[in-house]
Amino acid sequence: MGKALYRKYRPKSLSEVVGQSHITDVLEKSLKSNKTSHAYLFIGPRGTGKTSVARILAHEINGFPYELENEHLDIIEIDAASNTGVDNIRSLRENAIVAPTKGKYKIYIIDEVHMLSKSAFNALLKTLEEPPAHVVFIMATTDAHKVPITITSRSQTHTFRLASPDIIIAHLANLAKSEKINIADDALKIIAKRGGGSFRDSISLLDQISTALSGEITCALLEDAFGLPSDELISQLLSAYSTGDSTCARTSLQNLLEQGIKPENIAEDMITNIIADPKPELLPLLSQLIEVPSSSRPEVKLLLALLSQPVSRGHKPGQAEALQQDSSEHIISPVKKSNLPSSENLSERSEAFSELDAKKTFSHTRANDRSENPAAKPPLVQTWQDLLNTVKKDNPAFHSLLAHATGQYDKNTFKISVKNKMVRSKIEQKIKYLTTFLPEDTEITLTDQTPTADPVIDELSEIFGNVEEIPENGTM
Repeated sequence: MGKALYRKYRPKSLSEVVGQSHITDVLEKSLKSNKTSHAYLFIGPRGTGKTSVARILAHEINGFPYELENEHLDIIEIDAASNTGVDNIRSLRENAIVAPTKGKYKIYIIDEVHMLSKSAFNALLKTLEEPPAHVVFIMATTDAHKVPITITSRSQTHTFRLASPDIIIAHLANLAKSEKINIADDALKIIAKRGGGSFRDSISLLDQISTALSGEITCALLEDAFGLPSDELISQLLSAYSTGDSTCARTSLQNLLEQGIKPENIAEDMITNIIADPKPELLPLLSQLIEVPSSSRPEVKLLLALLSQPVSRGHKPGQAEALQQDSSEHIISPVKKSNLPSSENLSERSEAFSELDAKKTFSHTRANDRSENPAAKPPLVQTWQDLLNTVKKDNPAFHSLLAHATGQYDKNTFKISVKNKMVRSKIEQKIKYLTTFLPEDTEITLTDQTPTADPVIDELSEIFGNVEEIPENGTM
């Protein structure tokens, strides 16, 4: 049995690493000048090369030749996911005192370091504070916010990025040429899209499909093999939703489901398309699509998501009921009808969605027509919590930004204090939107929150994505 492609084509030097030149260039320069840090922290999504670069760097620091199967006593790899306890780190500290056998350094690679317990982090911190001269730590994590800032502040941190589709496609094309895999360019684009910017995931998908299929690998073959909806049908669904064409939405969805494509995959592709081109009329659909995979009846959730918006756009009375009844009889034919909710319940849920969407549409236009239609004003708020609750119902995405701020209403002035500069900028862009929920003539002011006692920690926290320091007593 041959070696998996992602292992076969794993980089063996920093120059072979693709898509992370902002990291490899810095590491190569530091190696040439013999400037080695006692601790490195690699953060970023899975499959972007963190572990590969950690292994390469460990061998380069000690001057060892690197092959995938090589093992050196002075390079110790630890999986923090299975070695989370304080005893594991204490054992590491005790062994770290022992001098290296052949290399200049004893190097510890700790993968998934965020999995360590609080006590284990504290034990590791003691070593990082006073590291032996011959010890180097290279840590990797997919969840940087779970690593205490006391660790990140003592490490040279490098952030790995998801690769762009063009870089992934070019890499896959070179790999396919080396392996004599006959695959169309459009098919490579599908694999890169499904890989989500991860080299490992993209190469694994190419490996799977090249093993399962013979001859030229085309888009049609990939869609059948992976159970993927075609871009054309996804575009039809989004267009139907935007224009309120419920018949087209229902027919397109039925065609996809009858092909055996899972509603979760349909929702995922629709989300990807909306994020790539976030048109305002599609944003109300986004939050409903996110809930599809976790729904007990994802096909029903997807149907409701697609049909709720058109109903709220002024269809004739009675059309909602007829639409939902017709849908329950003809849509989603691959699933058992007995498992679906009744047409009455389906209609009630759709009307609820319609009412919510109607409120959303009005709230966004209220600033423009406040004086023209004063009788239709939504309830106004005069406390910070009321404003948060109202925005949460109307715009969950913007509410998540407001949650990072504090506010106070005083004498026709709403004072909002924000710590993070980026969050403040986003809120500032939405000032007009916020005024739609406040009494007329209310002024909104934005101020900076009072910094903590240690401005260095504030600065580091912002650099590393607003992580928080874990105090010794274990509270946040």
